[in-house]
Amino acid sequence: MKRILDCHASDFEKMTKENLLNAIAAAEGRTIACETIGTVMPMLGDVSNAELAAAMGADILLLNIFDVQNPVVYGIPKTEPCDIVHRIKELTGRPVGINLEPVEQSPSSESVSEDLWAITPGRKATLENGKLAADMGVNFILLTGNPGTGVTNTAITQTLSVYKKELGNRLILAAGKMHASGILTEAAENILTKEDIKEFRDAGADIILMPAPGTVPGITMEYVRELVSYAHSLGCLTITSIGTSQEGADRDTIRQIALLCKMTGTDIHHLGDSGYTGIALPENIQSYSIAIRGIRHTYRRMADSIRR
Repeated sequence: MKRILDCHASDFEKMTKENLLNAIAAAEGRTIACETIGTVMPMLGDVSNAELAAAMGADILLLNIFDVQNPVVYGIPKTEPCDIVHRIKELTGRPVGINLEPVEQSPSSESVSEDLWAITPGRKATLENGKLAADMGVNFILLTGNPGTGVTNTAITQTLSVYKKELGNRLILAAGKMHASGILTEAAENILTKEDIKEFRDAGADIILMPAPGTVPGITMEYVRELVSYAHSLGCLTITSIGTSQEGADRDTIRQIALLCKMTGTDIHHLGDSGYTGIALPENIQSYSIAIRGIRHTYRRMADSIRR
């Protein structure tokens, strides 16, 4: 079994769900996942944000604001919508996941800034959309909420149960919240509790997502370390997430968050998509990677050809 640190594009192509989970676990907290948005102008214009994140050291790519009924990723060559995920894998040589949001109703807003997050039908975590995502070739689905979308932990649990039954053998199921998602009763320490983790695991989650220390009020390293240890005791992997635009902070802040996350014992380190809108600051992806796994593994991931 290879560590994800040592995997090439050809290894990822052949991986089953269990292979990928084991490769992540074997890397001992040195896996980087980067969230990008494909529906905004890419930072480099004619090169997608997903490709840029991969080039800066991401091991896993997570597509946010990805509508499975109307998929769009700007910056990639012209591609049939149903083949977009496969094209991104082809261009980057990385596993690809998407966010889906388990909410009953889409929020409405006249604010342009909030319209980006307003949930379209193809972003809802329905069974139909989950099946579409699996058919597109995604390696995992993350059930979570964007800012102000009203995603509750109860809705996540209910959706997990359905997805586990219908899709659990086809892809990895990840679940959790990186901020309150507009639910004030699930803010600060209540964003994620041990009870939530137990419910998520019982419902079928393979990976539990939680805020990175220092990214949400009240979320300390000690608190997250306790949650990570508990999730591990249930057989889950974990993701600590920067989902509050601090992926656009200065490098010293990024390094500090990275080391705090490493101390929690997490398996995957997530950087959000809002350094500028659509991707973390590229230099922060690299700085985070160097902080948790050093220059050698960072440069290897950056340099590894997709033809290998």
